[in-house]
Amino acid sequence: MNPATSNERPVWHVGLGFLAASFLFALLVLAVRHSVRAPAIDADRAAERAKDLAQIRAAEVQALNHPGWIDQQRGIVRLPIDVAMNLVAQEWQNPAAARTNLIAREEKATAPAPVAPAQPNAFE
Repeated sequence: MNPATSNERPVWHVGLGFLAASFLFALLVLAVRHSVRAPAIDADRAAERAKDLAQIRAAEVQALNHPGWIDQQRGIVRLPIDVAMNLVAQEWQNPAAARTNLIAREEKATAPAPVAPAQPNAFE
């Protein structure tokens, strides 16, 4: 078959075009990487982040191991894990009473917050 007289074209030009486009894309990527530099995290920023992480972890330990108020108006407290587990073990020895107590606490916790009394308008 004579390539000059057939309708088939050689495909090498497609490969060459792909290589040229890939090379141009690589050049664009390098140019953008060179022109737009992200600032490195310096030692001061790293120290600040480490300090913040230590504060977060200390607050987590405090919350897990010490009692505190979650919502003082509603009387909802946070208990240490071991105390809460002991209370649950004692309470659930009577499952019927424990269920009613659990439902009552859930209703108390999800009830709408009490509305603050209206402030008198000083301009009237």
